[in-house]
Amino acid sequence: MKRAIALLACALLAGCGDEPAGQPDANADGTPKLASAAPIVSPVDGKVTPNKERIATLGLLNKRNNLTQDLVLKVGESRRAGNVIVRLESCERTAPWERPQETGAFVQVFVEERPAPRANLKWGTVFSGWLFANSPALNVVEHPVYDVWVKDCAMSFPGDEAKPAASAAS
Repeated sequence: MKRAIALLACALLAGCGDEPAGQPDANADGTPKLASAAPIVSPVDGKVTPNKERIATLGLLNKRNNLTQDLVLKVGESRRAGNVIVRLESCERTAPWERPQETGAFVQVFVEERPAPRANLKWGTVFSGWLFANSPALNVVEHPVYDVWVKDCAMSFPGDEAKPAASAAS
C-alpha cells in the first residue's frame, strides 16, 4: 500500500515544473499568476486525457469561523474566498481497474496577509503541491486559519463510454 502511494506520488510529481519558490508573478489586480499544467497521457491506449476538462471538488475550511465550503474548480481556475485564493493546476485519479484507488490534485493556496503590523497586505504562497484524498497526511496545507483538502476529481477513462446504461441502474 505504501509503495503504491509512493509510486503514484512520484508519477504525479514528475509533471511538476521547475518554478522557483516564493512570490509568483502577479496579475494587474495583484492576484498570483501561474502557468498551467501539462497534459497527462493515458497508459491504456496512449491517447491524451484532456487535463483542462477535469473538474475537482476541494474542501476549504476557515478555522476562525468554522465555515466549510466546497470549491468546484476546472483545471486552471482559481477561486477567491475572503483573503484566500485556491488555484487548481491539475487533478488525477487512478483508473477504476487499478488498486489502490486514489484521488489527487495539484493545488496552490495564496493568502493575503500583513508581513508586519503596519505593512500593506501582500499575497503570499501558503501551499503549492499535490493533495491526496485518501492520504491527507501525506501532504498538508499548513496555515493557522485555512485548511484545504481534495474531495474528488471528475474525469473519464477509456472504456467508460462503453458501459451499458442497464448496469448503471442496477
